[in-house]
Amino acid sequence: MSDANLPAYIRYLQQESSYPHPAADISLVQTHISFVLLAGDFVYKWKKPVDFGFLNFTTLEKRKFFCEQELQLNRRLCPDLYEELVTVNEEGEGLCLNGSGKVVEYGIRMARMPEEKMMGKVMGAGELTKTHLDAIIDTLVPFYQQAAGDESIKKFGTADSVAVNVLENFEQTEAFVDQGALNRSQFDTISSYAKEFLSHGNRFQERIDAGRIRDCHGDMYSANICLADPVYIFDCIEFNERFRYTDVAADVAFLAMDLDFHGLDEFSRYFVEQFAAKSEDSGLFAMLDFYKCYRAYVRGKIGLFTASDPAVDAETAAQCVRQAKKYFLLAEKYAAAK
Repeated sequence: MSDANLPAYIRYLQQESSYPHPAADISLVQTHISFVLLAGDFVYKWKKPVDFGFLNFTTLEKRKFFCEQELQLNRRLCPDLYEELVTVNEEGEGLCLNGSGKVVEYGIRMARMPEEKMMGKVMGAGELTKTHLDAIIDTLVPFYQQAAGDESIKKFGTADSVAVNVLENFEQTEAFVDQGALNRSQFDTISSYAKEFLSHGNRFQERIDAGRIRDCHGDMYSANICLADPVYIFDCIEFNERFRYTDVAADVAFLAMDLDFHGLDEFSRYFVEQFAAKSEDSGLFAMLDFYKCYRAYVRGKIGLFTASDPAVDAETAAQCVRQAKKYFLLAEKYAAAK
């Protein structure tokens, strides 16, 4: 997407003079739901006015509410990273960051993390170690132990509740079948496997009875982890409780799947085995491939959504389709291993 087609407030924020702090070399990163601006020592995140059914950011009021939720929920794991709610305001004929005029948009400001310690970069450089995974595990085990898990949250662990999330993915991607990233055979194999697994309600009830349904992170993979000291596990799901109120195994499976996706199977096994041992949760193994399959399919779906966003340039869209194809192949592998 050319700069001319970006929202006016984003074009404004791409200028160094828009900030009250040094902000050389501003860069814009887009996802299917956000504009993210890296500006000096800070990151500014803004929600796109989109409605995907599972999230709705279509009004200014909704975007403000979910910005506030994002700050509150992410401070559980990153209290020093998530700083404040910010605004872009009208000021005369122009705009002003944190001004006093009419609010044009709400966003959040975060401290910028060291780029070289982002988990994706560490993996890409071949520098990931088991010590890194130990640090993640040591952060996560007490987080899940302390996370809310009352009766209102436990109900999201039933087979029927999990099915809402899982089956929704197939409804939202069927129109993409045989369009380049997902073929009919894969779609049928993965959806049949998921439906068969979901028919065993006792498996899900055992997890509820074991106290493993918690207010989790919901989006725990390498793109949302910084291997600094301390480890930052950021950008949890704020926009829909049913994606965050989930089995701890679903969170663990996401990072394990991500390691598999990057060809790091040994690290994936180590992470799961050590997490299960330190959290005394051997029951997660029975759920692992199901949730890995679910997570891989979700990542494929998001790739398709991002590629079809008119705000995304052609090169990014093509890369998203290629990645989506790889995720769907991985989901098919988990389904076929039943």
